[in-house]
Amino acid sequence: MDDEQDVIDGVEDESGVIKARVKKVASAISGRRYRKRQMVRIDSLRPSLAERIRRDYPELPVNAKISFGELARYQMLYVEELLQQEHGEFSELDRQVAESIANQDTIAENTEGEYEENRTFGERLSDHLASFGGSWAFLISFAAMLAIWMAYNVVRGEGAAFDPYPFILLNLVLSTLAAIQAPVIMMSQKRQEEKDRARSFNDYRVNLKAELEIHHLHEKIDYLISRQWQRLSEIQQVQIEMLQQGGPRNKTKVPKKIGDRVRRAEVEVE
Repeated sequence: MDDEQDVIDGVEDESGVIKARVKKVASAISGRRYRKRQMVRIDSLRPSLAERIRRDYPELPVNAKISFGELARYQMLYVEELLQQEHGEFSELDRQVAESIANQDTIAENTEGEYEENRTFGERLSDHLASFGGSWAFLISFAAMLAIWMAYNVVRGEGAAFDPYPFILLNLVLSTLAAIQAPVIMMSQKRQEEKDRARSFNDYRVNLKAELEIHHLHEKIDYLISRQWQRLSEIQQVQIEMLQQGGPRNKTKVPKKIGDRVRRAEVEVE
């Protein structure tokens, strides 16, 4: 049977019916038994991760197997130690990134949607007022209102005008509007800073996770390339031995077959 498949044997019950039973393999770390498809060989992992596991269990054999749950736990532990070495401390943010890598979960969040859901009615009102106060519609409408106000009072004259020149009531209205508009704009800017802070926090988590995953990917690719070259070297050594042991009848055919196999192996490695 293949290592990745479960081994099944027959067990006869009291009625004489043979039932299939899956043989389980014990984990080299915990001793608990799992199916073979739930196990992974330690020597097939990245060298740094395998070395971290053997640091806790130095007596493990070369072909030792552990479960995927135990592998995820050591992946998280490895990322935690790596972040602690780089940053000097392990924060809550680093813990979230480590858990996301170990569980293979996404860490990006929709900060805009979360911000919109948590806003109160007063915050929405102040944001709309601040948005309208900084628009061309407000400037044009405000300039038109001032022009109409002053033109009406000038045309009506001092006797009939409700705010004759020098427009004292208009100055009071403008002062009141400025006093109300300033704190509204400041509140809106404060919430905008909180939104930007949450967005930058999310971007930092995503970038940190991407950096760690790229680092692990490079390490794994280097490990696979080194294993491929090692296998290619072993194949070439066997082929040389075959050439040395071949008789006169094989001297013309064997080199051509071996050369084709070597070229195919080199293409696979590249």
